[in-house]
Amino acid sequence: IAGPLLAGVLIPSAGLQLLYLLDSIFLIATLWAVWKLPAIPPTGTSRRAGLSEVLGGFTYLATQKVLLASFVVDIIAMVFGMSRALFPEIAHESFGDPASGGFALGLLFAAMSVGAVLGGVFSGWLPRVQYQGRAVLVCIALWGLSMVGFGVAVYFASPGSSVILLWVAVAFLAFGGAVDMVSAAFRSTMLQQVATDDMRGRLQGVFIVVVAGGPRIGDVLHGGAAFLFGTGVAAAGGGFLVIVGVVLSALAFPAFVRYKVGRAV
Repeated sequence: IAGPLLAGVLIPSAGLQLLYLLDSIFLIATLWAVWKLPAIPPTGTSRRAGLSEVLGGFTYLATQKVLLASFVVDIIAMVFGMSRALFPEIAHESFGDPASGGFALGLLFAAMSVGAVLGGVFSGWLPRVQYQGRAVLVCIALWGLSMVGFGVAVYFASPGSSVILLWVAVAFLAFGGAVDMVSAAFRSTMLQQVATDDMRGRLQGVFIVVVAGGPRIGDVLHGGAAFLFGTGVAAAGGGFLVIVGVVLSALAFPAFVRYKVGRAV
C-alpha cells in the first residue's frame, strides 16, 4: 500500500527513471539484509518438501470447493480487472501527462492504495458479516463495476479538457481498491478457517501465487486488448468480464455462496 502511495507523490517531481533506479538500489539492500539473517532451524521433526507435497496441496484444494472458489474469483478479478499496465499510456494520451510521467500518472498509481487504506480504516463492520462467500462475490462484482466506470471515464477523456474525468477515474480506482481490500480480508479469513493445519502453509503458497501472478497475466491481456481496441475499451471490457465471471462462479460453486463463518459447506 505504501509503495504506490509514495510513487503517487514522487512520480510528478522525480520521474520514473530515477524512481526505478532507487527501487533497484533499495531492493539490493533488502536482499542483503535477508541474506544476513541468522539461520532458524525448524523445531521438532521436519519433513523434506518435494513434488508429492506440492501435488498433495493441489489435490486437497480440489476437494475444498470453498477455498477453490475463493482462488478462482480472485484470479478472475486480477486477470481481467487489473489494468495497471495501461496507466502510463492512459495518463499520457487521455489526461495529457508528459511521456515520462506526471501528476495524472501519480494519481492513478496512488488511487487504489488510497482506497485500500480507507477500506481498512472503516473495516470495523467486517466481523459482523456471516456469509463471507457472498460478501466476496459482491466485492469482486463491485471491483469489476469500478473498472467499467474507470474505463468509461478514460474512453471519454482527452488531453487538456479532462480534469473532471481524471478525478472520476481516480474515484473509481479508489473504490475498487477499497472493495478489493475487503475481498482480500474475507478470503484470507476463509483460508485460515477452512484449511487444515497441515495444508494451510501449502495453500498460503497458492494464495501468494494467485495474488502476485494474476495481475501479471492481466498486464499481458490488457496490453493486447488496448492495442486492438484502445485503453478505455480494454479497461471497461475487463471489468465487464469480471462481473460475468463472478456470476458464472456463483453458479459453479454453490457451496461458496452458502459458506457461513464457522461452517464449511
